[in-house]
Amino acid sequence: MTLSKIHLLKQEDAKFELQYTRIIDEQKRKTAQYIGEGAIFLLLISAGAIFLFKAVNKQLKISEQQQNFMMAITHELKTPIAVSKLNLETLQKRKLDQTQQERLINNTLEEANRLNALCNNLLLSYQMEANGYKVVAEKINLSEIIESCIRDFKSRFPQKNIIAEINENMYILGDEFLLQMVFNNLIDNAYKYSPKDTAIRLTADKKNKECWATVIDEGNGISHDEKQKVFKKFYRLGKEATQKAKGTGLGLFLVKRIIDTHQGRIKIEDNFPRGSKFIIEFKTIV
Repeated sequence: MTLSKIHLLKQEDAKFELQYTRIIDEQKRKTAQYIGEGAIFLLLISAGAIFLFKAVNKQLKISEQQQNFMMAITHELKTPIAVSKLNLETLQKRKLDQTQQERLINNTLEEANRLNALCNNLLLSYQMEANGYKVVAEKINLSEIIESCIRDFKSRFPQKNIIAEINENMYILGDEFLLQMVFNNLIDNAYKYSPKDTAIRLTADKKNKECWATVIDEGNGISHDEKQKVFKKFYRLGKEATQKAKGTGLGLFLVKRIIDTHQGRIKIEDNFPRGSKFIIEFKTIV
């Protein structure tokens, strides 16, 4: 098009140079326009491709997490049922001495408690996600809740050493059932992720208008990168293929949600020489 316009010009015309320059300038502007439009179009396509890639990748990760969760939850549900059934069948078919009977009964109760805790986590997770759980805020003694959770844990796992240093009469505004779940989940986690011959330590204290509780284990600890990831739904430490501890990835997710609901804070620190510290902070009331 530009060449045809130039050919139509007459060199002897006094305005030849002006018209020639105008045609060249117009061609440059159109070229720049085409390049700009092409660059913008390419940029939009690239941005769309990146967005689509991230969306698909995120969906694949969610799908993988859900699949892993379903596998874990199936195992978590079937194991206590199978163990309890076997224990009861053994009691029914065999004549056992008193010690053996007590061992099987205690083991069955332990599995039933584990199944109950799992059901509570599943139900509460669904309710909190759907905003279906109504928090009952009332004046409660946090010290008594922690001590109650410790007593329950000791009755279920008498062989595990648990050390407690709990300051008395720490009152906060909160939901007793939810806070029991917080400490039950944290204690159970410390039990699952630490060697059997190590101790679990719980401390609780207050100062001015704040109180805090700490659950300390002597396990392998949590890496810096995973300290925030562990509070995500379905997230579990390590790779699925190498995970040894049982779990669904809901415990710490619920812990964080419940503490946020109570306007509290939770953080994870390294324990020395090994293990993790889960530190929870709340505002106290008179």
